[in-house]
Amino acid sequence: MALFDLPLAELTTYRPELDEPADLDAFWDATLAHARTFDLNVSVVPVDEGLTLIETADLTFAGFGGHPIHAWLTRPAGVTGPLPAIVEFIGYGGGRGFAHEHLGWAAAGYVHLLMDTRGQGSGWGTGGHTADPAGSGPASPGFMTRGIEDPADHYYRRVITDGVRAVEAIRSLPGVDPTRVAVTGGSQGGGLALAVGGLADGLVAVMADVPFLCHYRHAVEITDSFPYGEITAYLSVHRGSEEQVFRTLSYLDGVHFARRATAPALFSVGLMDLTCPPSTVFAAFNRYGEVAGVTDKEIEVYPFNQHEGGQGYQFVRQLAWLAPRVALTV
Repeated sequence: MALFDLPLAELTTYRPELDEPADLDAFWDATLAHARTFDLNVSVVPVDEGLTLIETADLTFAGFGGHPIHAWLTRPAGVTGPLPAIVEFIGYGGGRGFAHEHLGWAAAGYVHLLMDTRGQGSGWGTGGHTADPAGSGPASPGFMTRGIEDPADHYYRRVITDGVRAVEAIRSLPGVDPTRVAVTGGSQGGGLALAVGGLADGLVAVMADVPFLCHYRHAVEITDSFPYGEITAYLSVHRGSEEQVFRTLSYLDGVHFARRATAPALFSVGLMDLTCPPSTVFAAFNRYGEVAGVTDKEIEVYPFNQHEGGQGYQFVRQLAWLAPRVALTV
């Protein structure tokens, strides 16, 4: 794969015009207010996976509509805290799998919540355990176009709300310092980290790797890779729905959430990424925190990588970047 997007020098200054709806903040204020009418209903059930240095538990909380959302909770064994915490979101199509597959953050001294993504978990990995009981109208295969004709019905309205509630859930736990909570994820997980970063108050950091769910219209114009290709497939059948589709997506765009974020941020991008093109990532990075005047933000560029980005290299980068921001002590 060759470089296909803007040159890096242009990417670093790429600031596209916004298509924010005028009622974006009101829409999300109302969405979250409704979600909070349901008791958070946090349940933590210990799970024995044969680990001696890491405690593992099946955590459940009430997400959008009060629907039960599963997550894995891991933490260093025998450490009472209060510890800093990480809420992590999963890439498109994956599920939470087994708790023992996700031990890096707990091994580094954090309480770690890995949120299962409702309705997903059958595309790769070792499975998911959370249903999406809400329906939608006609959609192309996948999740991008579920409820695409109305932002109130869209699938990602539910998932983003789940993400905000996940932050609230981990803050409610004993042994967690609620003032030292960060969010992270790659691809879809990176896009959700940006969304939650723009909606949840008081986060200490946002770490978004090769983030998906950003700058939708431009993404559809420059790549035919999936999952953005699901939007193209839908529009190829539902001719004349373009403006309504992109209006819906404007309520869910990571660029718009990134603008509203207040926490320090660490991004990553692969310059050969056809799944989440570099210009869509830089669109979010360059506008990140502009409403609050955030200047503590960095982006790690992987010039010869596609959507895999930095993988293990980026995790090492995150550990070093985050530790001083949470004053990690164990």
